[in-house]
Amino acid sequence: MTDSDSALETARSQVERSLADASLCPEIKGFFDEGTFTVTYVVHDRATNEAAVIDPVLDFDPASGRTSHTSADEVVEYVTSNNLKVSWLLETHAHADHLSAAPYLQQKLGGRIAIGEHITTVQRVFGQLFNAGDEFRRDGSDFDRLLADSDTFNIGNLPVKVLHVPGHTPACIAYVVGDAVFVGDTMFMPDYGTARVDFPGGDARQLYRSLRRILALPPDTRLFMCHDYLPSGRDTYAWETTVKAEREGNIHAHDGVSEDDFVQMREARDATLEMPRLILPSVQVNMRAGHLPPADDNGIVYLKLPVNAV
Repeated sequence: MTDSDSALETARSQVERSLADASLCPEIKGFFDEGTFTVTYVVHDRATNEAAVIDPVLDFDPASGRTSHTSADEVVEYVTSNNLKVSWLLETHAHADHLSAAPYLQQKLGGRIAIGEHITTVQRVFGQLFNAGDEFRRDGSDFDRLLADSDTFNIGNLPVKVLHVPGHTPACIAYVVGDAVFVGDTMFMPDYGTARVDFPGGDARQLYRSLRRILALPPDTRLFMCHDYLPSGRDTYAWETTVKAEREGNIHAHDGVSEDDFVQMREARDATLEMPRLILPSVQVNMRAGHLPPADDNGIVYLKLPVNAV
């Protein structure tokens, strides 16, 4: 059995235990930001009130260059009003569609900022693209903890298992918390499909294998999406589904779709997509764990806009 197989088997066993014991299932609250179509989650252990925040959003207006905290303050209000204690601020990957509010929430609520260990690959690629100076460390040390495939930790009494699920980016990870999996951008609701793979380091074959890994978990495993884009035919946003529903109905990756067919579909579809509206500011900030670049000598922080770089 490979290390990858062992990690999946451990995750499967964790989910089965949690499905049989409700005390090991987390309480989950989602906060949907319609401006970026992103869901931020607060996940907590009912027994201890210990909590984690997953994929928090910092509001950013690209026209004015101003950040604000309306979305993050909703999380702060929920955490404080429910007497929760935040121990973790978890990123599924370095997002290309919103800036992370992890440093702001850390200041307000505490907790350690964590991401997958392959963020160093993302930092090297984009550190070069943005010509970040020597002050930008490409070793992941802007984050408080780097997580590897099969790593474990706890949110109170809740077990958490880390699965490396590359494809959308090299650094994507999923968090298995009790009976719930926070899949990041790896997949979406069944009627919307799967993530794009045309960013640096993306790979359709890797994504297919990552999808099958998540979908090998028990059928009743709850899956929580990072985004929803309200596909045609549905009039309300949704971000929770199950392994069973994805295996039966995901329009890109249901059971029976071969790896070659998936790769052909995904690459053809990606060739038609525009870049996310906030990709350039988002990546510059998120590769730094949500911190803005250092201010220039005039005291103003600047984000770069590469021109004709590719």
